[in-house]
Amino acid sequence: MIERSMTDRSTARRLAAESVAAGEPTAWFETLYAAAEQGEAVVPWADLEPNPLLVRWAAGRATATGRAVVIGCGLGDDAEFLAGLGYDVVAFDVAPTAVAAARRRFPSSRVDYRVADLLDLPPDWLGGFDVVLEVYTVQVLLGEARRTAIANSAALTGAGGTLLVLARARDDDGDPGQMPWPLTRAEVAAFATGGLVASAVDEVLDDEDPPVRRWVAEFHRP
Repeated sequence: MIERSMTDRSTARRLAAESVAAGEPTAWFETLYAAAEQGEAVVPWADLEPNPLLVRWAAGRATATGRAVVIGCGLGDDAEFLAGLGYDVVAFDVAPTAVAAARRRFPSSRVDYRVADLLDLPPDWLGGFDVVLEVYTVQVLLGEARRTAIANSAALTGAGGTLLVLARARDDDGDPGQMPWPLTRAEVAAFATGGLVASAVDEVLDDEDPPVRRWVAEFHRP
């Protein structure tokens, strides 16, 4: 998922607040994508191009083989980018409308697009991937949903595999503000669970105007 600060987030923030208040932390994604298809809302993270931090990360890798999974794939740009590098990609989103839109956008794609919930993953996916990509999904969840999402992202990573996390950054004592709710360093460090080891946790400034603080964190399972 791509996130740009100039995009209107008012509808997304309202839907997220209503969903959280109702105890349904992921229900608002489908509502938002469906409204966007009708021209009644915008999806703030849908820039219709792969995330530039992902592109930069991939440029530093010598090989691109094995199975990859894209969490919260949205309209499919990050998934298609990884597939173009040579990965066998599964990409999933909790919103059926998003998955249907990705399939329409890329009708000849070899990406396996699925409807699935990060908070309740298919058991046969656990430990099944060489590369796990989490971009801006955890940062739009709160409380127990966020903790479960972090643990499940790590659980997708197979032996010898890599988990790449891209997220907004804030100080440990900083105000999370409105959705998206940036991750603290401690929350990013929490991805190192179930045997995962952090190999790099970097805070960078992106190319937005004004720049936004981001985490680029990479974890490996020995």
